[in-house]
Amino acid sequence: MSLPEMLPVSSSNIESIGYNEQDQEVFVRFLNGSVYVYKGVPKHEYENLRDAPSLGSYLHRNYKNVYPYERIE
Repeated sequence: MSLPEMLPVSSSNIESIGYNEQDQEVFVRFLNGSVYVYKGVPKHEYENLRDAPSLGSYLHRNYKNVYPYERIE
């Protein structure tokens, strides 16, 4: 699985995020080096994450128990 272009973000636990619009997949690289992919995420929800004041909190509240995800790195 190849990663899309990753956008560096300012977060205490997230290094960068990316979105594959065709497959509706959000990629999250954490500062510890792990990468997770969240599946079936609409574009507006990725944009909400990108623009959230706290990406970690937003991810936890709006992604964790909503979208299927797996660790890929």
